[in-house]
Amino acid sequence: MKVYVFEDGKAKDFFPLTMTRPVYDLRSGTTTLLEKLMDAIRGDYVLHTRDYLAEVTAEAHPGVPVNAPVEAEDALFVNGRWLYRGDAVELGDEHAAYAGGQLVYAYAKASTMEKLKGLSVPEALERLKAELGSQEVDARLAEWPWDLVFANPEMIEYDFKRLGKTGVHGEVKGDVEILGGEDRVYIAPGAKVYPGVVIDAEGGPVYIGEGARIYPFSFIEGPSSIGPGTYIMTGAKIREGVTAGPVVRMGGEVEESVVHGYSNKYHDGFLGHAYVGEWVNLGALTTNSDLKNDYSEVVVYINGKPVKSGSIKVGSIIGDHTKTSIGTLLNTGAVIGVMCNVLSTDLSPKYIPSFTWYHNGKLSKGSGLRRMLRTAETAMSRRGKKLTEAQKRLFKYLYEMTREEREYYIQLYAKKYRR
Repeated sequence: MKVYVFEDGKAKDFFPLTMTRPVYDLRSGTTTLLEKLMDAIRGDYVLHTRDYLAEVTAEAHPGVPVNAPVEAEDALFVNGRWLYRGDAVELGDEHAAYAGGQLVYAYAKASTMEKLKGLSVPEALERLKAELGSQEVDARLAEWPWDLVFANPEMIEYDFKRLGKTGVHGEVKGDVEILGGEDRVYIAPGAKVYPGVVIDAEGGPVYIGEGARIYPFSFIEGPSSIGPGTYIMTGAKIREGVTAGPVVRMGGEVEESVVHGYSNKYHDGFLGHAYVGEWVNLGALTTNSDLKNDYSEVVVYINGKPVKSGSIKVGSIIGDHTKTSIGTLLNTGAVIGVMCNVLSTDLSPKYIPSFTWYHNGKLSKGSGLRRMLRTAETAMSRRGKKLTEAQKRLFKYLYEMTREEREYYIQLYAKKYRR
């Protein structure tokens, strides 16, 4: 059976996170949305994404076809926004499964797919939605970035059960306190936990991946997932609902947040109810607000437009390769784009567009794309990684794609500053 994992029009509502990756490569729980699907649903996978992401997606998933036309085989089309938690997938009669009016998956047999052979995934889906019978299913699709954060504790629980790994297999040095029982904890081979650490799994499991380091006097509360090669720094407070890694440096206080690989929050400062992309560096004492003083609903700016979150707790959403300076204060529900530089001790605005510098009330184009790419290359080389030619082409495309929005906001801030 072919399994086609697709993006729909809602993928852009996860910007800036999905500017640089398909929506199914976002992480909620220990693994990405795609990894959960690939573990649970067997078949030959084909990935569909926006055309400009096809090259980097193929690079990230070697051996998996990307944006290939459909073939005349039994086929399951799966929405990449599915927060999959072991939900049942019916593969008997052909049908399209919906939740709240949105397509979750569609199943078609080879005889039907024969008529669609050679079409793109979106074209085939439009035909199938018109021809197949529909049924309502109990499934949840992520609608906005904060949905991935809210679901994270539950998804960590699901992944912990799914992966089936428990117990202490790494090196635990000296006086380490594990609450809740070792069957609620996994410390992988090659991981090290230093003296004075408290791991509290009473409220949920704690997963610590291979090569992770948990330094002295730190606290980890479950459910939490510490990815391979991630360092939890001395004295850190990792509260419930945190996913970090792989290869993240995390210090200070963190609560209910997802931090993608190779990002640094090395020093003190608070990060809560936030979603952080790859290769982000949060300077010492960078702190985000996730709760307004009047406890009112947080409004988040997605693609520059206000969206009601439905929650009183939403932290920052930060795109790949963005940096903050020491002492940066991020507004409640702040959205910061790709390759931004935030150098500010005043409270940040709610929205900072991609490829800009924000400095104490001023917004500018900063040093330009060429220097931004050099900075990315330098940062990646420190972790033994290389900025590929495909990634460079992607950032050049995104720079042009966001030019009009960026220039609009730069002019808007210039007018405000003159006043």
